[in-house]
Amino acid sequence: MANVLEFLKDSYTEMGQKVTWPTWSQLQSSAVVVLVASIIIALVIFAMDKASSSVLELFYNIGS
Repeated sequence: MANVLEFLKDSYTEMGQKVTWPTWSQLQSSAVVVLVASIIIALVIFAMDKASSSVLELFYNIGS
């Protein structure tokens, strides 16, 4: 149990004193980058889904 308490104490000290946290503007910039990248990836996946659906629909219509 002492090891767990020491670990928690050391973790708290490290998070408060040794970690360099980003500034608010850096955090906002990173959030914008993640948002834009997520939107681009979502659009690419949407386009691939629509394209594959169209190809499969064409394939099934030819077969029937």
